Amino acid sequence: MAVSITIEISRTFDVAADYDTVFDLLADVPKSASFFPRVDKLEDLGDDIYRWEMKKIGVDKHAIQTIYASRYSSDKGKGIITWTPVKGEGNGVVQGSWAIQKKGDGTECKFQTKGELTLPLPGLLKLAISPVVKHEFNSLVDTYVDNLKKEFGS
Repeated sequence: MAVSITIEISRTFDVAADYDTVFDLLADVPKSASFFPRVDKLEDLGDDIYRWEMKKIGVDKHAIQTIYASRYSSDKGKGIITWTPVKGEGNGVVQGSWAIQKKGDGTECKFQTKGELTLPLPGLLKLAISPVVKHEFNSLVDTYVDNLKKEFGS
């Protein structure tokens, strides 16, 4: 039996760094991923596809690990970086985008992502585990944003 949990996260923030600096770092998936917490392994599968393997959360047989792959594309002229799910890779399906634009001397960054995680758990646990998983992913994204703000200045 499996439980599916859907998570949607959006963040908007301003940084002091210029547009080119911000865009170039965020469009470089391995470099951007280095600011994301709890990544166990990021594997380049070729053709702008990366498989993310997150560190396990929990203990022993009750540990949960998120694994997914996404295809990335970027358009510097439009200030858009997107990722779309690659099916059949891991237990997650993740899509999202960065929308980046100049704002004064700095840059405005809009991050949004939606993921569906399928966990091998009894359906009865969905009510208990869903808020925990959602909290964990929100916390990871908040740390990611904080790390980027430190890098770019805020």
